[in-house]
Amino acid sequence: MSEASQAGEGTGTAPAAVRTVPLSRGLSTKLLLLTIVFVLLAEVLIFLPWIASYRLSWLKERLSTAAAVSIVLVQGDSTSLSRTAQNDVLMAIGAKAIAVRDGGVSRLLVVADMPPQVDEHIDLASVGMVKGMTGALDTLFFGGDRMLRVFGPVGDSDKEFELIMPDYSLRKAMLIYSRNVAFVSLLISLFTAMLVYAAIDLIMIGPIRTMTRSMLSFSEAPDDPGRIIHPADRADEIGVAERELSQMQERLQRMLAEQKHLADLGLAVSKINHDMRNILASAQLMSDRLRQVKDPTVQAFAPKLLRALDRAVSYSEGVLHYGRTQEPPPSRRRVRLRQLVEDVHGLLDIEEGIEFINAVEVAFEVDADSDQLFRVLTNLCRNSVQAMAADTESAVVRRLAVSAERMGSVSRIAVTDTGPGLPPKARENLFAAFRGSARSGGTGLGLAIAHELIRAHGGTVELVESIGGRTTFAVTIPDQPVRLDQARGGLRRPA
Repeated sequence: MSEASQAGEGTGTAPAAVRTVPLSRGLSTKLLLLTIVFVLLAEVLIFLPWIASYRLSWLKERLSTAAAVSIVLVQGDSTSLSRTAQNDVLMAIGAKAIAVRDGGVSRLLVVADMPPQVDEHIDLASVGMVKGMTGALDTLFFGGDRMLRVFGPVGDSDKEFELIMPDYSLRKAMLIYSRNVAFVSLLISLFTAMLVYAAIDLIMIGPIRTMTRSMLSFSEAPDDPGRIIHPADRADEIGVAERELSQMQERLQRMLAEQKHLADLGLAVSKINHDMRNILASAQLMSDRLRQVKDPTVQAFAPKLLRALDRAVSYSEGVLHYGRTQEPPPSRRRVRLRQLVEDVHGLLDIEEGIEFINAVEVAFEVDADSDQLFRVLTNLCRNSVQAMAADTESAVVRRLAVSAERMGSVSRIAVTDTGPGLPPKARENLFAAFRGSARSGGTGLGLAIAHELIRAHGGTVELVESIGGRTTFAVTIPDQPVRLDQARGGLRRPA
């Protein structure tokens, strides 16, 4: 094991991503090799009937030559041939004996050394495709020392000719033919692979390589507009991929620009946050002194001034809180939800005329982080109160109700108000910061923070309905799963 790999294992860090692909592992090399292999495989499948046909043709040629000699001998006197002449005829054909069958009578015309036995009988008139291929493979791999009896009619003759011959010459000819076919097949494979490679490299691999380089270049500087790929004018899948990649890079670049603006905004707010808090603290102290003034006009406006200062402080803290990198993971415990809702009620600045109903059962418990769930319910309830505060008619019902129910291992908390409902723009950007506010001057941070906190619990925040006179948000929180070892430990713990 190398030192680099040992160091990587020791530190527990993942190896660096490979940004360049060697030629031996590139798509082009794999495509070239696969093309060669597939063409050779096709040649092998074609080779089987070829070699079977070559074997039959070779045997038919020898039998035709033997038939021509047989006809001459039948017309004349085969016994007049000397032993030397018979051997010359058989050597020219590569046979041991020649016979002819006419009218059911077999006649041995020429014979040299008659073999003691014949290993294989081949009827050329009844050899099919499968039998021919199996016989050719058998001769090619296991032949060379066998004795064959080849027989069958030749041309339009009614006679049947027979030939006794060894398969040594046949196997030698088949090996030479196979070698030539293999060489030609290899040349065809290379030529076909080069053509296929050139075509696919031009149509597919080249554009894919261009997209790969574009993605690598874009990842190095995603804020540079010059690194966005310029899609080609193609109507196929490659063209669609290039256009989608270009659009994705443009969207990502805009998103990064927005994130940068938000980061700059958070940095600017954090710099002035200290001075703003001091100013607001001083204003709150002065407002508290205004309450001691007996002037009725001052007494009427002092509570409104305090509420305005509290909203300003809450707004500043909300912007800073959302600007953090991430929320801490929830520290989940069993929480009595009714008491938590009462705490939320005590914190809300509910003006006279708005009814608050805590419909949560006394024994209802939820598995959640109490502080984070408190913030979620506070944000939802404050939004409802602010929406209903805009209604000035005394006859309009203004009611905020919090209820809860359990479905198996899932707790569902409903926050329902009788306000005017959410406008369409707020529904489209419901959980988007700075875009999902339902009132003028709002930031939309409350729902964005609530959505982030509940998602960390593995749950959801959703708008169930929002019509004139009824708006319901549902907070769904599943219980955290119990590990098997913890459950066993709890069972073994003494009472």
